[in-house]
Amino acid sequence: TEFIRITDQKLPPKVFYKFAPELNNQCLTPNGTPVKVQLLGSNPVSMANNAQELVRLGATSIDLTLGCPAKTVNSHEDGACLLRTPQRVYAIIKAIRDAVPAQVPVSAKIRLGYEDRSTYLDNAQAAEDAGASELTVHARSKADGYKPPAYWHYIADIKAKLSIPVIANGEIWTVEDYYKCREQSGVDDVMLGRGLLSFPDLARQIKASLANEAY
Repeated sequence: TEFIRITDQKLPPKVFYKFAPELNNQCLTPNGTPVKVQLLGSNPVSMANNAQELVRLGATSIDLTLGCPAKTVNSHEDGACLLRTPQRVYAIIKAIRDAVPAQVPVSAKIRLGYEDRSTYLDNAQAAEDAGASELTVHARSKADGYKPPAYWHYIADIKAKLSIPVIANGEIWTVEDYYKCREQSGVDDVMLGRGLLSFPDLARQIKASLANEAY
């Protein structure tokens, strides 16, 4: 889903249903695609309480965005600014992991850092130590914004250090970008963002290429 902003209160069910109507269908889209409910916030207790409520309403997977670079998000101490302090990354993920049933995956997405990329391994390790089931890494810092290039080779270091699945994200616009990203990052899976919005059939192109099929 789009991120649901969590402050210091438990949100009413109507808010969750607005952002995730799939809660009414076992968190599946009409064609059966699983949907993760994504949360954004910095208060571990409130995040955990709202995650519990989501599971009660039918959420089957919780995702945490810890890399949003938007100024309005960071000014409220949410998103990428949390990457300045790996201990906060740990505390948020750990609180949610402890609050929801073990069978409910808790995944997270980060960038390589905030002002620079120096804390990329610390934040990735904090996510795993806290119990994240998988980690998606946008291969730029907050300061890098969306300006090319994406620094996919940093993700290779993260993948080598962690035991949980690592997914690469950032600057994948073409099938060629997909292969370059996988080669430099060493990952098995990628997340498509702006590239998919610009080219809605990009995933199909990649799938056809992997299967050596014409598209």
